[in-house]
Amino acid sequence: EEVFESLTKLGYEPSYHVLDGRNQSLLALARCGADLIFNLTESYAGNDTMDKNIAGYLELLQIPYTGGGPQGLYLAQDKSIAKKIFDFHKIKTPDFATSYKGLTDHSHDIEFPLIVKPVSEDGSIGIDTGSVVDSVKELMERIHYIHEEFDSPALIEEYIEGREIYAAILGNDDPEVLPLIELDLSKLPKGTPRIAGQDVKFDHESEAYRVTKSAPVDNMNEDTVKELQDTALAAYRALKLRDYGRIDMRLNKKGEVYVIEANPNPWLASAAEFSMAAKKAGYS
Repeated sequence: EEVFESLTKLGYEPSYHVLDGRNQSLLALARCGADLIFNLTESYAGNDTMDKNIAGYLELLQIPYTGGGPQGLYLAQDKSIAKKIFDFHKIKTPDFATSYKGLTDHSHDIEFPLIVKPVSEDGSIGIDTGSVVDSVKELMERIHYIHEEFDSPALIEEYIEGREIYAAILGNDDPEVLPLIELDLSKLPKGTPRIAGQDVKFDHESEAYRVTKSAPVDNMNEDTVKELQDTALAAYRALKLRDYGRIDMRLNKKGEVYVIEANPNPWLASAAEFSMAAKKAGYS
């Protein structure tokens, strides 16, 4: 609704087109006559790995659209592929392994504590206080949970203790890294891991949601800010993101920057971190 309202204020004539998972809605999209599609889709027919196919369909139709292309959406969706690309480009990311029902696709030598999550979900789906594990028993139980609950390979990463930093990026040929945003996890209940699980992000009734908040970073030296921004920009380019995106990072106590994941087409609502960063940069 906010995107619709903003486009209207700018003098455009937007209309909604809902993809409801049926072929008729796809065929109607081909005949919609739009000059530009502002792509706010996150899934198709309940499958949130299908956003790349929607972008590919729009390219086949030769209708211009905003946000990530099929390549960037695919590379960012599969976190194991994204992390291998980060490794190739010397972008620091936690060492990891992937496992699916007894088969190991990839594995660094990794050490506890570890965080276990689905390899291809976003929005913190599958991430909660049980995601961080400290023993082989906990690890096996969590891998089993991921397999059973999501029918997905488990991504097993070394857990990086540190500050949660988000870098919003805008543009293509000369992309701009907007002011950094930090999600303050320091007030989470004692004994719970400092992670942005689903309760932190979406459960308005939970204590975790009430005691965490995002805000522009204002207590960091210039060299560290530049390293975070440069790292985010390298990750954005490595995964072929375009138009706009958000890179999620961790800054540990040694001052080392780790890329946790990349988010093409992140949430744009006025309360979201991307809009917060844009506002800090002087954008309406």
